[in-house]
Amino acid sequence: MDTAIDTVLPPREPKPKWLRVKLPTGKNYTELRGLVDKYKLNTICTSGSCPNMGECWGEGTATFMILGNICTRSCGFCGVKTGRPEDVDWDEPEKVARSIKIMNIKHAVITSVDRDDLKDMGSIIWAETVKAIRRMNPNTTLETLIPDFQGNTRNLDRIIEVAPEVVSHNMETVKRLTREVRIQAKYEKSLEVLRYLKEQGIKRTKSGIMLGLGETEEEVIQVLHDLADAKVDIVTIGQYLQPSKKHLPVKEYITPEQFAKYEQIGKDLGFRHVESGALVRSSYHAEKHIH
Repeated sequence: MDTAIDTVLPPREPKPKWLRVKLPTGKNYTELRGLVDKYKLNTICTSGSCPNMGECWGEGTATFMILGNICTRSCGFCGVKTGRPEDVDWDEPEKVARSIKIMNIKHAVITSVDRDDLKDMGSIIWAETVKAIRRMNPNTTLETLIPDFQGNTRNLDRIIEVAPEVVSHNMETVKRLTREVRIQAKYEKSLEVLRYLKEQGIKRTKSGIMLGLGETEEEVIQVLHDLADAKVDIVTIGQYLQPSKKHLPVKEYITPEQFAKYEQIGKDLGFRHVESGALVRSSYHAEKHIH
């Protein structure tokens, strides 16, 4: 007699109702999806499985990922592939700029994988991409969500010189969990990057963290204090969602009330903008953060 039915695994705990999102629809979304597929663009919206893709694309905003879609780092939370990246595509800046023009994007967010395999860590392509977008789309505002470039100020200076309206670098998690969550990154180094950007004249600096990885309330509040001390202007706080079974598990689903509490704490600390909610991601409402 087959007894396989006796070993059925218990059902997975359902996600809370506040994490449910509608499937992306609408004319703008459909058109942008077609253009992304046609030009084979690497958007973090798609490769990162962002829950806000429908809302953002429906409003005509988008986040572009440059320097390929294979990362040299293996962070425990991230859905982007890890491995040996392909060669740099030196035509990529023009391709991204052209696509922004075709898509009529008014505010674009540019991000990238980590390229620790490159001597400049990708910073030259970063700067060239901003320049190309500026040439082809003079009225488009920009946010650059950059890696830490291993804290190398020469590479950071290339970003500072092209002066995006917002420069963002994510802390991702609290200090205690950084080694487990980000593996090759360091908490203090990320803070130093954000501090250096502001000291060198970037008007708007920004950072984000994910919750639900086992952090305590006190630890989250400490991150907010550390970011305030680094003169960061904008903070995003969202719920971590496990991209696959290979990634870190969700330890806790944070309630809307707790997110609201963190938002108020952030406002009391003097941040210019605080986006705090279960579905908030780095680029959420990015067009509002330039003001």
